[in-house]
Amino acid sequence: MDRPAPDLMSELLQGMRLRGIQHRRIRLPAPFCLDFPDDPGRAQFHFIAGGEVVLQSGDGTSHTLAPGAAVLLPHGCGHRLVSPGQPASPLACRDIRTLAAAPLCEDVAAIDSCPGQACGALLFSSCMELELGAMQGLVRLMPPVMLVTTLLDRQPELLPILTAMEAEARAQRLGHAAILARLADVVAATILRGWVESGCGQASGLAEAMRDPRLARALAALHREPGRAWTVAELAAEMGSSRSIFAERFQAVTGISPLRYVTELRMRLAQQWIGRERLPIEQVASRLGYASQAAFSRAFKRVTGQPPGAVRSAARRSARRAETGLG
Repeated sequence: MDRPAPDLMSELLQGMRLRGIQHRRIRLPAPFCLDFPDDPGRAQFHFIAGGEVVLQSGDGTSHTLAPGAAVLLPHGCGHRLVSPGQPASPLACRDIRTLAAAPLCEDVAAIDSCPGQACGALLFSSCMELELGAMQGLVRLMPPVMLVTTLLDRQPELLPILTAMEAEARAQRLGHAAILARLADVVAATILRGWVESGCGQASGLAEAMRDPRLARALAALHREPGRAWTVAELAAEMGSSRSIFAERFQAVTGISPLRYVTELRMRLAQQWIGRERLPIEQVASRLGYASQAAFSRAFKRVTGQPPGAVRSAARRSARRAETGLG
């Protein structure tokens, strides 16, 4: 009897990290037009607490967002938030980066463009770092705009979170800014999870693998022990098949060989551990099964195009900018 397939979904989602690095509570008079320029490598999240807002994407598509709506733009693509009926003239738009913002708490600021008067919209926006660990390759497959309304039927637990966000944004009680920031992280992460659970829009071989319990067993083992010196024979045993059948099936579903998948998985994790978690390079090399730091460094540069020290240096520069308020 086949043993139950491990939960590949949990193994994949375990490495997901989503962190808000800049949050804004925004009050806007009608009519309004806010421009959010391209910000590659970062996701943008918007929650509408009051009024109606139209999101205009760079490709010309529009989405009307009613109060209580939330949207995630995982690629950081440029877009605009405008009031209904507002013309799309660039001259009428204001760059979000140029608006005066008053700090509310760490990483959260307030933009109030209608002090002492009725506002056309109240929203909470977040710029987020999106790190999916082993799933990082899926980011490029995500749609440019991900609306929370498409998830509510399958994930009704989101509704009370959105209701709490709306109440916090409107009431502005003590500590509301920090609470909104944390709730935004939760909603954005739930949107991503819902997309993966629904099969990644049927756009990925990994989605097919998750529907194949025998192949999922092998993939879950890989993600559970990325530093193990895996052989094709051992992975085939996890799947319960011959080496040739396993290798053929794996290649057909994922588009790469099993051992290439292992290497790319290790390097994605290495980037996260060195850059985000700031682990020493020698410790990362050991955790990922490399006999020496030199062997790890060669593999890292071959896959990523840069040495691991460059990732560490970039992380240090980013941390210094954040500490001095320049990032």
